[in-house]
Parts: sequence; structure tokens; C-alpha cells
Amino acid sequence: MTNETNVMPNTTDASTLDTSNDNKFLSFCLGQEEYGVEILRVREIIGIIDITPLPQTPDYVKGVINLRGKIIPVIELRSKFAMPFVEYNDETCIIVVEVADPTGVDQFQMGVIVDTVSEVIDIAKEQIEPAPRFGCSLNTNYILGMGKAKDKVIILLDIDKVLTQEELGGLSRAGGDNDVPRSDPESRLARDTEAPGQMEAA
Repeated sequence: MTNETNVMPNTTDASTLDTSNDNKFLSFCLGQEEYGVEILRVREIIGIIDITPLPQTPDYVKGVINLRGKIIPVIELRSKFAMPFVEYNDETCIIVVEVADPTGVDQFQMGVIVDTVSEVIDIAKEQIEPAPRFGCSLNTNYILGMGKAKDKVIILLDIDKVLTQEELGGLSRAGGDNDVPRSDPESRLARDTEAPGQMEAA
């Protein structure tokens, strides 16, 4: 994977984006399965950088990263989906997405570790089927739908529902307002150099 790829138009205000982006998804892989997330929720894509672990958190919560002075919680999607661990490599990425906090009033940024990022694809609404039903024992609320594109099926995720409200609440507190004052002498993370290999998505 190259270090820099544009996944969204350059803009400072997501509300000004063309409405055609409503049908665009960033696709990525976990093993042999391909997933997608709405491109309007993607802020950046970066390579794996140093992650500071957080004590007493679930296995899928890898910790926090410092991204240009912002403290961002990071989860590993493989672990969250109970998939076997694989070693990180040059294609492993952190997708920085914007998710709604449990109150639904504010949003915060969260990093999601995936095996590899594929491409930005267009999937029209009529090409999205409802998530399959497996009975009450299996929760599929986090699946936005099954997208049909290029003769394949892509699992489209509702990024706000990948974690439960309680889990999101814990992560939003870990990230705070995603902003660390640089004047605080105890906040060493805020004085780190800019994350290497990152690419802007907004």
C-alpha cells in the first residue's frame, strides 16, 4: 500500500461535500472478507504507529495514538469480531473514523486497525441488501447492509454500532475531546512528531 492516497476530496467542511459521496464506501479487508464503511465517516488512513496501551480495557482496545496532538482511541477489528490474530505488516492500516458518542450529540474520532485498505467504491442504494437474519442469538445490528459491487459482496458496516453504547462511552472518555493541550508539560504524547505514513481523508 502506498503511503499517500486520496480517499476524499480536499475540504475543511464535510457538509460541503458533493451529495454523490453518500454512495461511496471505503473498502478494506479482514482476511478473505471485504468490508466497507461510509466514506463520509473516514477522516484519515495511516500506517501502524506506536500505540500506548490502556489498562483494564478489552482485548480489542489496543490503546491510544497521538495524531498531531490529538489523542485517539484505537480498536482492532479482527479482535472485536473474534477473528484470529495475525501479525501486522506493511499493509496493516489504521482507519480514523468519526463516530457518534452515546449521547448522539457529539462525535469523536476512533482508529480502527484493519488488514489492508482496498479502494473507494460506489454502491447505489438499490445495490444494498438488508443484513441477513440469524435469529435473536446473533447480533447483526452493526451491519448496514450487504453491498453488491463488481460481482462480489461487501459487508457494509454501521460504524456507530460496531461497538455497544457502553463500549463507545468508554472509548469517548479515553479520547476526551481528541485534543491535548501542548502547553501541558506532562502530556508527552502531545509533543510527539507527526505520525509517519499518514494520509489525509478530509
